[in-house]
Amino acid sequence: MTRAHPDTYRPRYLELGAAELRRRAEQLNELLRSCRLCPRACGVDRTKGELGACRADAQLVVSSAMPHHGEEPVLSGRRGSGTIFFTHCNLRCVFCQNYQISQQGEGRPVSIEGLAGMMLSLQQHGCHNINLVTPTHYAPQIIAALAVAVEKGLSLPIVYNCGGYESIETLSLLDGIVDIYMPDAKYGDAERGLKYSGVKDYPQHNIAAIKEMYRQVGPLTVGEDGVARYGLMIRHLVLPNDLANTQLVLSAIRDAIGTRVFLSLMAQYHPCNRAHTFPELNRRITRSEYRSALDAMEQLGFSEGYAQSIGLLDDSYLPDFINNPHSFPGEKDRQARRR
Repeated sequence: MTRAHPDTYRPRYLELGAAELRRRAEQLNELLRSCRLCPRACGVDRTKGELGACRADAQLVVSSAMPHHGEEPVLSGRRGSGTIFFTHCNLRCVFCQNYQISQQGEGRPVSIEGLAGMMLSLQQHGCHNINLVTPTHYAPQIIAALAVAVEKGLSLPIVYNCGGYESIETLSLLDGIVDIYMPDAKYGDAERGLKYSGVKDYPQHNIAAIKEMYRQVGPLTVGEDGVARYGLMIRHLVLPNDLANTQLVLSAIRDAIGTRVFLSLMAQYHPCNRAHTFPELNRRITRSEYRSALDAMEQLGFSEGYAQSIGLLDDSYLPDFINNPHSFPGEKDRQARRR
């Protein structure tokens, strides 16, 4: 991780300008006509109301937008990460803690202008960045909204907070737009990606995406205030019984881009959604399992990142997007600690 003066960094999209952002949005929109925004490439015409594998058509749907104080401290800082949660997802993770929005469709339709207004409102609240959670299936609409927001004064870094199952074609159209990529790296082998997230070849597409993201933005760079300005940060959720195969995940990352990358090694797994139907997933992780994941991280040479205090994590942090969509209970307990 490197340092940048907090007053000198300008988000990358400002160099492109609104006209180029609109052009990119139009190019992304073409991918909706026979949808191939993600590696599923399900081929439906979402512009005509057909639903993709993500359960979305072309209508933008948002669950909530809020200053989020429970993300990694390099994102949340003192004033919060300006987080926008998008409804639906291109993955079908059986243990998703956000399943109410990712799989049950909780949210409301929002116009392009409405999304731009959300971005500007989060900036007015003093947030450090605009944090787009599960954005892949709405990339065209998001970039169209960004063009509107830029003309009205948006100037915060853009965080692309995704599940890591990404298309290189889509990512190439985001080059010069996204400041901070934060993908998941979920599994080390394809079989578990298919069983638990419903997609083929997750590791293959995940590593290709991580390489492209790193090419675009490089290692994570923060200001003197400790808040990220641009770069790559990768999240990995430790699963019970080492079902993610953490050693293999981290080895693949090291082989692809080296160890000069910021990792967030997450201990907060909870058997949400349909995890109770899989006996091997139906429990929290143990201290020993998390310690083994930390050891793998250190042995492979990763020295920058966050760990979580497993003893502080309980059910209180789980989000409820139906009854309390604009806050995260127990946010302070969820915060990662620097390794």
